[in-house]
Amino acid sequence: MTTEPATLIVLGASGDLASRLLLPGLGELLAAEPERQLQLIGAGVEEYDEPAWRDRVRTAFESAGASGEAVDRALESTVYRTTDVTTVDDLRELIALAEHAPALYFALPPAVTVRACEQLREVDLPEGTTLALEKPFGSDAASAADLNRLLLELVPEERIQRVDHFLARATVLNLLGLRFANRTIEPLLSSEHVESIEIVYDEDLALENRARYYDKAGALVDMIQSHLLQVLALLTMEAPGSLSAEEVRDQKAIVLRATRLWRGDPALSSRRGQYGAGRIGDRDLPAYADEPGVHPANATETLAEMTVEVANWRWTGVPILLRSGKAIGTTRKEILITFRPPPRVPDGFSGEVRQDRLRLTFKPDGMAWEINVNGPGDPFTIDPAEIAADFNPGALPAYGEVLSGILAGDPLLSVRGDSAEECWRIVEPVLDAWRRGDVPLETYPAGSAGPDGWSERPIPGVD
Repeated sequence: MTTEPATLIVLGASGDLASRLLLPGLGELLAAEPERQLQLIGAGVEEYDEPAWRDRVRTAFESAGASGEAVDRALESTVYRTTDVTTVDDLRELIALAEHAPALYFALPPAVTVRACEQLREVDLPEGTTLALEKPFGSDAASAADLNRLLLELVPEERIQRVDHFLARATVLNLLGLRFANRTIEPLLSSEHVESIEIVYDEDLALENRARYYDKAGALVDMIQSHLLQVLALLTMEAPGSLSAEEVRDQKAIVLRATRLWRGDPALSSRRGQYGAGRIGDRDLPAYADEPGVHPANATETLAEMTVEVANWRWTGVPILLRSGKAIGTTRKEILITFRPPPRVPDGFSGEVRQDRLRLTFKPDGMAWEINVNGPGDPFTIDPAEIAADFNPGALPAYGEVLSGILAGDPLLSVRGDSAEECWRIVEPVLDAWRRGDVPLETYPAGSAGPDGWSERPIPGVD
């Protein structure tokens, strides 16, 4: 990864995203690369003098334990400008401060990001300018396409980074390495051998003061439309010729174009729930509808499930569950691949012959292969066994990896424009069905596994 001198302009630098995630991630990146020369420019609506801004940056770096020569240089040279990012003059003055081709990071609400990009059409952007945007990328397929067209008026596609911090570099490489560096695994990943796949991100965290964003998004848009569909693409795509961003993103796009709802029925293949009052550990949680900032009339789901199929030669007929929930009693963050049962077990063996399962966990990344072996007692008895391994956690946290790619101009961890539109296409029938009331909003106590009856049909739409 290149460490040539770079300029990072954070739009919305006075906000929560910058202080909680971006700046700590940047600090860890600088600590890991002491030779890096970085000009950091902060911009926001709040007013900071330079000592106050440096204190803010220093606090963020210290929260990540970041120190070293590159950290010190960035602290000494960083500047902040009070900026209205929706005005041409303010944006022009801000970009004029850049000593190198700037990377503009939009740590802003989506609507403000769009307005800022519209104003940037009137600014003469330096050669090599990069634009980095947080999700959600648009609010549906049409708005995503409109935003893509707007961005392409400013910079070429390879200079647009639609950030997906969920897939930090280590997680991407761990998935691709497991699949394509093992002859004993890759041939088994097809409809011939796989019965079903579950991609699940259940967490015990509740709303955690995110009502302003989450109550408008919900679990389907917040996690499934963005992160989990990207995981699906990595898991089911064909082998790229190399790990270049172009080849990996080409293969992901092909898979997403082939992805559709199971049986084409959004009511059959999806479920939604919202947590009620409950207890997780030593925490008593209110019902989601009673959380500060929540509008109950929005009927926002905190647990979403949808079943899809990759309708191509390799995967047709395999149901793939995408699920994400908040305030779930048991945290579950994994891919679970269930293989078809063996055609026949020879007479004479006893014991329970379970279906083989490959479990890939997120954060920390690891794997467990659940297979059947002859037990330690009677050799004629089959017992379950597990082969487990931990994956490389990576040298940087998620936002450190994201910023490294942005500053180096490597979009491997970002979502390409066509893929962003495809992800909206996949989920839009479900969103429409939910708005019509075709799928009930069920409730579940915080700390439970979900609404009553869901566990009896683990994959919606599949008997």
